[in-house]
Amino acid sequence: MEQTLSIIKPDAVAKNVVGKILDRFESAGLRIAATRKMQLSRADAEAFYAVHAERPFFGELVEFMISGPVVVSVLEGVNAMSINRDLMGATNPKEAAAGTIRADFADSIDANAVHGSDSVENAANEIKFFFSDREIC
Repeated sequence: MEQTLSIIKPDAVAKNVVGKILDRFESAGLRIAATRKMQLSRADAEAFYAVHAERPFFGELVEFMISGPVVVSVLEGVNAMSINRDLMGATNPKEAAAGTIRADFADSIDANAVHGSDSVENAANEIKFFFSDREIC
């Protein structure tokens, strides 16, 4: 059973579409093994996105991620990561296929509704960032 991390970002939380997005995960056969709504601190966002620290968009990304609450979830299932990435669609919602989360709920490449792990190794690290083993059922 593969696990991956999903973050429903502040723009999607503000639009009140959390339930619709979580339903898409479950409807695609993924199981929600853990989930929580939280407000990221600046330190949290900087640590989580540290891999992008040298990129020009880092500051704006951190500001966006602390601008409102997020919903973090551990999704699991056979090929969970690739299923989640397919559900999300392209990073730029203008390029995302119709019916994907980003095509339906994102406003821009910056406010793109969701984050999903991009590798099995990153998924394990990202899950540990937000959840202890006992929180994942």
